[in-house]
Amino acid sequence: MSLKSTFTFLLVTLSLFCCKSKVEEKNTIESSLKDSKKPNIVLLFVDDYGWADVEYRNPIFKTPNLNNLKKEGLDFKRAYIPTPTCSPSRLSLLTGKEAIRLGMPRHISIDPKDPEAEYNLWPTDPVQRPSRNYLPLEEVTYAERLKELGYYNMFIGKWHLGHVGRYPIDQGFDAEFGVTDHGHPKSYYYPFFKDGDPRGFMKNYKKGDYLTDVLTDGAVDFIENYDKVQPFMMSFWYYSVHGPSIGRKDLLKKYQDAGLKGKYAHHAAMVEAMDESVGRVRKALKDKGISENTVFIVLSDQGGAYSNAPLSGGKKGGNTLGEGGARVPFMVYYPGITKPNTETNIPVQSIDLYPTLIEIASGKKYKNNQIQGVSLLPVLKGGELEKRSLYFFRSYEDQYAAVISGDWKLVKYHSGKFQLFNVAEDISEQNDLIGTGLEIENVLKEDIATWEKEAVPAY
Repeated sequence: MSLKSTFTFLLVTLSLFCCKSKVEEKNTIESSLKDSKKPNIVLLFVDDYGWADVEYRNPIFKTPNLNNLKKEGLDFKRAYIPTPTCSPSRLSLLTGKEAIRLGMPRHISIDPKDPEAEYNLWPTDPVQRPSRNYLPLEEVTYAERLKELGYYNMFIGKWHLGHVGRYPIDQGFDAEFGVTDHGHPKSYYYPFFKDGDPRGFMKNYKKGDYLTDVLTDGAVDFIENYDKVQPFMMSFWYYSVHGPSIGRKDLLKKYQDAGLKGKYAHHAAMVEAMDESVGRVRKALKDKGISENTVFIVLSDQGGAYSNAPLSGGKKGGNTLGEGGARVPFMVYYPGITKPNTETNIPVQSIDLYPTLIEIASGKKYKNNQIQGVSLLPVLKGGELEKRSLYFFRSYEDQYAAVISGDWKLVKYHSGKFQLFNVAEDISEQNDLIGTGLEIENVLKEDIATWEKEAVPAY
């Protein structure tokens, strides 16, 4: 054999060996992801997605993928956000804490002239309560806890908890995609954001690209190309379906042809685009061969901006602590743990995900007196939780606080007004029972007063 032939043979052999090694390594990694005792975790956090904006509750909407998720997993029918508004809802999810305890009763509002300002004031807030402009870096997020337990953390989408230096990668996430300084886009069509894009996210896209699809591409790409042996958690926090209501054009026409008008047609199209995204992410997990070793969670950050009927209230209108503003969609599919097509009426809050995630990742009970959330693993396994009160607090208008205990809900106003509802019997909160002589009224008034003294910072 000539020297040239020998050299060619060696190159081909080496090439085949390297290719085989890469294939074997890929197969080993994917096998490890499938067989790991620690499941992967995918959390989809949707913005302003109303409790009633899902097809199995309202046939106006087309959400086949969420319908399937409900059939396969557990649907929490009474899931709530402690402070139902953008930034505080994210703080609570990340930390397991009621946002008011950290001084964030409103969304962040950065002053361009003073971007490092720690607090903001809301012009129409009747008590002018200060509210934080970022999540303090010293707070320990679920990403930081999961990292300690061997997880790789990926963040995709809307952050809205601070600017550069206070981004996901500064709070325990290993990588991020689609993060900007904004709480919502200027348009869901490119160029998406007017400014506030310090990572240069927009430079990779072009006219006609739709933001929900772009972020979903990033999520699918992450799953398809994940090449680490360690389990992962992917936190995909949508900008959608927050306004501006701009539906994807192909879907918009369908709803307009069905008779929906104006922005509501756009909203329905946005909901379906989000549902398509859910389906694409689930398909990517299945194609990777890891869907049966992945906990899949869908949650909204607050009630919808449109009708939330039969619930009262919503994102707008001064009744955000109504069921339509504070109660949200929440579904969990935990293979081998949750039973298919099950529901629960146990009242829970988003702060409960923090200890739940840690217990899933560690396989051990988690106790932390610094958080207010409790693990939902007993419910995921078909059990119950100890009875407790759930508290709510925000600071925009007269209505500012509430407490739920079992079926009962007390709402409090700065002006001194109270409302009392049995939300199990009166889901639409039409029958105010305050002043009717019920003992539960006094119990809840005392309860919320005690909680306020403990939880709400002086200012």
